[in-house]
Amino acid sequence: MTKRHWEDFESGAVAVYGPRLVTREEIIAFAAEFDPQPMHLDEVAASATLLGGLGASGWHSCCLLMRMITDGFLFDSTSMGSPGIEDVRWIRPLRPGTHIRIRSTIMDKRASNSRPDMGLVKFLFEVVDDADVVLTTLVTTIMFGRRERGAAS
Repeated sequence: MTKRHWEDFESGAVAVYGPRLVTREEIIAFAAEFDPQPMHLDEVAASATLLGGLGASGWHSCCLLMRMITDGFLFDSTSMGSPGIEDVRWIRPLRPGTHIRIRSTIMDKRASNSRPDMGLVKFLFEVVDDADVVLTTLVTTIMFGRRERGAAS
């Protein structure tokens, strides 16, 4: 399969990856290892928190997003990584038993001014549930190799 290059991404394009079932067991296991707050570890303790019940760590949501976009398109691209995350929002709790999908929208793209072999693509990634409710949003730019070094955009 031919890898996707910077030239293959178009502003406004939308893609969806998934679904993936998120289980109670994985929510608790992730929390125990990386974010051991009561709302992520125990239903009874979680019911007394702002979440009102067991919910995945926001960082767990981000890790799931990363896995799903990697499987969805990054493995088959010329991705060169990212200079960082611009924005992340945890809008609604990710509950056990939820099937999630990742909706990817290309916000913008530009050729690199300093590296003619690279272009940058700005994405809005949304973690959505079965009812298409947005749970998490993440805005980031990903660097991709160019098919033709320094060719016209």
